[in-house]
Order: sequence, then structure tokens, then C-alpha cells
Amino acid sequence: PGVFYPVLTISGSIKLPFAGRMDLGSETRSILGTVKYLWETKNYLVSSLIFLFSICVPFVKGVLLLTVLFPWSLKIRKIILEFVKRIGKWSMADVFVVAVFLAYLSTASMDDLKGKTEKGFYFFLAYCLLSVSSTEFIAFTQKKAFDNAK
Repeated sequence: PGVFYPVLTISGSIKLPFAGRMDLGSETRSILGTVKYLWETKNYLVSSLIFLFSICVPFVKGVLLLTVLFPWSLKIRKIILEFVKRIGKWSMADVFVVAVFLAYLSTASMDDLKGKTEKGFYFFLAYCLLSVSSTEFIAFTQKKAFDNAK
């Protein structure tokens, strides 16, 4: 849901002397919507990097973490876990959450530009926290299994 639901809404307005406050517009985007928009506006590199590091790598990491829980040999689980730890460093999901939060904070303090976090942000934040904690938990439990097998 954190990829598909809207993450951030930014709206702008201007105060005119005789007309009062006038809305200039607002934008609401999901992570996939942002990737699509960047692709359509020919920002291929940025679009591809966000897609790879904020969507693909976290998805692969989650699937691999689940496979570590299957009753395979300790050697296979150890290889998968090491790989997950390595690609976890390339996951930009947590950086993306921080960037959205900073954008929200910077726009929330301005009179003419407002930012509002949407439910996709909270789903994505929950994924980041769950991903980090589950990786550490699984690594801890598997380490015990690896140590007991020696």
C-alpha cells in the first residue's frame, strides 16, 4: 500500500491585495505515481533509480527474508541472509521516507506552500521499520541456529 497510496500532498496559494488568498493548485502523488511522472517527463535516470532502490530492492529483500524462514539447510539460509544484508544497504526506502518527511516539514512551515502526509507515507514508514526490525530479528535467530549447528 505504501507504494500505491498517495504519500504527500503539496498545495500552494498566494495572497493577493484585493482578492484575498487564491489557491494555485495542489499535487498528490504516490511513489509509483512519482516514478511514472518522472518517466513521462523524460527524467529516466531519476525515475529508474527511485523505482530500483525504493521499490524493487525492498521487495526483493522482503521476499528473501520470508524465504529464510523456510526449513532449508543452514548453508542456504546463511547465504540468503548475507545477501539480504548486502542489498539492504542499497535499499533507499528509508531515505525516501526521510525525504518525504523533510519535504512535509519544510512546506508545513510556509504560509503559501503547504504539505500534508497521506496514508501511503505511513504504510511506507511502517514497511521501513518492519523491514529493519525483522532483518535484525531473523539475523539474530538464525545466528543462534548457525552457532548451534557448529
